Amino acid sequence: MKKIMLIVLASVAVLFAHAQDEKTGFEKERLFTGGSVTLSFFNGQTLLGANPMLGYTLANWIDGGIAFNFLYNGSRDYYQFNDKIRQTVYGPGVFTRLYPVKFLFVQGQLEHNFTTLKYIPAPGSSYQQDKQTTGTNSLLLGAGLAQGREPGSNTFFYISLLFDVLKNMNSPYVNVSYNPDNPAAQRIDMVPIIRAGASIGLFQGRNRR
Repeated sequence: MKKIMLIVLASVAVLFAHAQDEKTGFEKERLFTGGSVTLSFFNGQTLLGANPMLGYTLANWIDGGIAFNFLYNGSRDYYQFNDKIRQTVYGPGVFTRLYPVKFLFVQGQLEHNFTTLKYIPAPGSSYQQDKQTTGTNSLLLGAGLAQGREPGSNTFFYISLLFDVLKNMNSPYVNVSYNPDNPAAQRIDMVPIIRAGASIGLFQGRNRR
């Protein structure tokens, strides 16, 4: 997993360096802010959250920046029927978006999330209530659509579909299923993550792009 993270970060750094060759020097007009909301319902799981960001447009075809993640994750039937899991997740991340065309992008976002998890057993269960905190890396990959990303526009809206390809069992972006006849047997499924939000230019004039 560490090798994957290093490869991703190195690739992003190379892309940023190449993009900066097109126009050298920091320009505040290329800064933008904004963020997205997260919504997912999948196999008894509910995912709600916010993902504010601060970014920089390195070229017309690439954006990158930092983000902060806050997420609430609730699911049921985790170990057994009618039990519940409640998660509160927060943590920083870095992202990049590549635009092959102005209205379509592919995205990668590397996050390190701290998760507080509370387990609530089913009524009459022999399981005990439990609470713990963990730290987990997630690598979200996917694609999306941008609306209003035009020359002269400082604001546009987007929607994306992402998946956590690392599939860590402690990730808030996966669903863990257990065999009731063998609790040690488990299956980890990626949960589709839908993020919709806006990108807002901070200092741009009428010729942002």
